[in-house]
Amino acid sequence: MNFPEDLKYTKEHEWIRIEGTTATVGITDFAQSQLGDIVYIDVDSVGDQVDANQVFGSVEAVKTVSDLFMPISGEVSEVNPALEDQPELVNEDPYGNGWMIKITFEEGVDMSSLMDADAYQKQVEQEA
Repeated sequence: MNFPEDLKYTKEHEWIRIEGTTATVGITDFAQSQLGDIVYIDVDSVGDQVDANQVFGSVEAVKTVSDLFMPISGEVSEVNPALEDQPELVNEDPYGNGWMIKITFEEGVDMSSLMDADAYQKQVEQEA
């Protein structure tokens, strides 16, 4: 299981990479492994302001559909266009080419609920 140190994590298994007031969001290696083969990503929230912990889309695997939750409040500015034709990128490269959305956010947005890699790894070990 992979837990990159440069990311922050949510208890719902999303990751977030913060760069200035832009952030990239996806699901973790643990989440994709639990879902199995991903066949469809449904995100139609581009341009929407979404609050932290609100649903911004869903991911469909062969056996289940799972909601995607916003790690911090912000505006969805981009959806990964590659996932339309290649949703399996989430399984193959969850922290790279399998990213899901980019968001823009205001400075000072609340990030207190985000975990670092060590805390997230401990959560995963408890759930496994």
